[in-house]
Amino acid sequence: MEKTRKMETGNQEIKEEAPTDDLNIGIGTKETTALKPAKVEVMMVEIETLGKKNSKKLVCTCKHPDKDEPIKISGVKYENKTKLDIQGLWINKDDDGNLRKDSALAALIRKVNVTTPQGINGKEIETVLDDQGYLVFQGY
Repeated sequence: MEKTRKMETGNQEIKEEAPTDDLNIGIGTKETTALKPAKVEVMMVEIETLGKKNSKKLVCTCKHPDKDEPIKISGVKYENKTKLDIQGLWINKDDDGNLRKDSALAALIRKVNVTTPQGINGKEIETVLDDQGYLVFQGY
C-alpha cells in the first residue's frame, strides 16, 4: 500500500511504503543473533557473475539447523599450502578449462568427495566462522 505526502520543504510529492518511515524509526533493543557454526545442507548451487570483470562465483543456498529461512554461503576456509586461508568460491579455470587444482572451490569439492560444483548440491557440510563472523564452509 502506497501513500503520498508532501515534503516539508516544498510541494513535491513523494511516494513511500506505508507504514514504514525510515527517517523516523528509533533504535531497537534486540541484539542480532549470529548463526553458530554447524553442519548445513546445501539445497541449491548457482553461479553469480560479479564485478567489472564479470567474475563467476559459486553461491550455495543452505539450510542451517538454527534458522527457518535458507542462508547463502559463498566462501570456504581451506588449507592453502601450509596455512589455513579463507577465500570465495570463485570459478578459476586452468588452461584446459577445468577448475584450477589449487583453488578454494577445488579444495571444497575434494573435501565433500564430489567431482564438480554441481555435485555439492544436496551435501551436508560443516561450517566455521570467518574473520568477520560470517559462516563459510569448512574445507579442511
